[in-house]
Amino acid sequence: MAQETFAFSSSALRSLRLQRELLEQEERRRALARELSTRRLLPPAAPRPLHAPPRRPQYCRDPAVHNALYTGDLERVKSIFKDEATANMVLETVSEELVWSPEQGLWVLSPRKKQTSALRIAAARGYEDCARHLLLRGAEADAVVGGRGPLHDAAAAPRPACARLLLDFGADPNLLSAEGTAPLHLCTAPDSLPCAELLLAHGARVNLGTRERALTALHVAASRGLAAHVALYLRHGADPARRSRQGETPLNAACAAAERPPETPAYLQVAERLLAAGADPRAAGRKGHTPLHNACANGQHGLARLLLRHGADPTVRNGAGDTPMDCALRALREYPQQRPEGTIALLLLHGAGPVHPKVGGGGVVEERVGGCVCGGGATRCAPPAGTLRCPADAAVLLRAPPGAGAAAQRLGARAARRRLGGRRAPRAVGGAPGLLRLGGARGGAAAVPAAPGSLRPAPPPGCPLPRRPAPPRAAPP
Repeated sequence: MAQETFAFSSSALRSLRLQRELLEQEERRRALARELSTRRLLPPAAPRPLHAPPRRPQYCRDPAVHNALYTGDLERVKSIFKDEATANMVLETVSEELVWSPEQGLWVLSPRKKQTSALRIAAARGYEDCARHLLLRGAEADAVVGGRGPLHDAAAAPRPACARLLLDFGADPNLLSAEGTAPLHLCTAPDSLPCAELLLAHGARVNLGTRERALTALHVAASRGLAAHVALYLRHGADPARRSRQGETPLNAACAAAERPPETPAYLQVAERLLAAGADPRAAGRKGHTPLHNACANGQHGLARLLLRHGADPTVRNGAGDTPMDCALRALREYPQQRPEGTIALLLLHGAGPVHPKVGGGGVVEERVGGCVCGGGATRCAPPAGTLRCPADAAVLLRAPPGAGAAAQRLGARAARRRLGGRRAPRAVGGAPGLLRLGGARGGAAAVPAAPGSLRPAPPPGCPLPRRPAPPRAAPP
C-alpha cells in the first residue's frame, strides 16, 4: 500500500494551493462581471429638498359628485372619496350670469366658474359625518379653495358641530380668507354665538382686524346689533376704543347702522354695553361724525339720550360743519316715522347751538317738538326758573335763511304767527337750554325766555310738571 502512494514535497503542495486560489479568484471575477452586465446601474440619489413641492390639485366637474356632496349622501361620498388625492380635489361649477355687454348694448349670459372643495361643501351644509370622513381620508382642514376655508363656511352658515370638528382636526381659527376676513368676522347672525364661543375657546384673536378695513369682530357685531356677541367679545378682552382704517370705533359703527325702528332696542343694548366698557361717546370717526351725529341723523331718540347722558357734546361739528341738531333736522324728512322731533327737544335741553343755515335749504320747515323726553327715566324737565320748563311746550319753526328771498321770509313769518298766536317767527333754534331765538322777518333775533305754557296749552301726559292753563291767544294781525 505504501509502495503505491505518491510522495508530495512541500513545494508541490504550495503550488497546488496557489493554483486553487487563482481558480477561485477567476470564478469570482467572472461572477461579478455577469452580475454587472445584467444589473442596471441607477444614478446617484439627488439631495432631498427641504420642502416637498406642492401637489398638483385634481379638478372635478362631475355633477354626480356634486350631487352626492350637496345632498349629504354619506355612502356615495365614501365610495367616491377614498384617498388623500380625491379628498383634496377641487370642485368646479359653471354658472351663467347676466352681464352688460357694452359692445352689443344688451345683457348677455356669461359663464362664470366657481371653485370649492368637498370639505367646504360639507362644512357649510352641516354634514358632520361627511366632513369627518373627508378629514380621515386626508382632507386639509385649512385649504383655502375659492377664496375661503372650511372653517369660514362653518362660521358663516353657522354650523357649530362642523366648526368644532374642524377645530379638533387642527384648523386655524385665525386663518384669513382671500377677502382678508377671519372666521370670527363671519359670525354675523344671532345664532352664530356658539361658533364665536368655539373660535375664542380655540385661540381666535378677538382684536384681529380685516386686511383692508382693519375691522375687528367687535366692529362687525356692533354694526349688526348683536348685543350677545358684543358682551362675549368684551369679556374676552376686545378693545372698545379700537379704530378701523377709516377711524370708526365700534360705538360709531353701532350708531351709524341703527336705521330701522324694529332694530332700535338691539342697538341700544349694544351702545349701553360699549359705553359701560369705556367707549368714548365723543370719538369722531369717518368724515368727523361722532356717535351723536349718527344717532341724530337716523332719528334714534333713545341712542341720542343715552349718548348725552354719558357726556356727548351736542355742539360739536363734523367734517362738513354740521352739528347733531342739523342732522336731527334732516331726519325730520328722511325718518318721519321715528318722530325725530323728540331728538330735537332733547338737544335743546342739553344746549344745542344755532341751526346751520344750510339746513333750511331755501324753503320753510315747520315742525313741532313733541314731548318724547318728558317723563323719561334719565332726562328730566328741570331747567332754571323762568325759562322753557318742558320741551313739549316748544314749537320749533325754522324759516328760510336771509338769502332765500323776501317771499319765503314773509311766508315763514305768517306761518309762525299763526302757530305762536301772534308772536314773531323764530330765526334759529339754539342758545341756552330752554331758550328760543325770536325775531321778525327782517329784524334781528334775540334770545328770550319762554314762559311755561306760552307755546302750548299743556304738557303731555306723564310730564312731571303741573298743568297750567294757556294764556289767551291774540288775534293775528
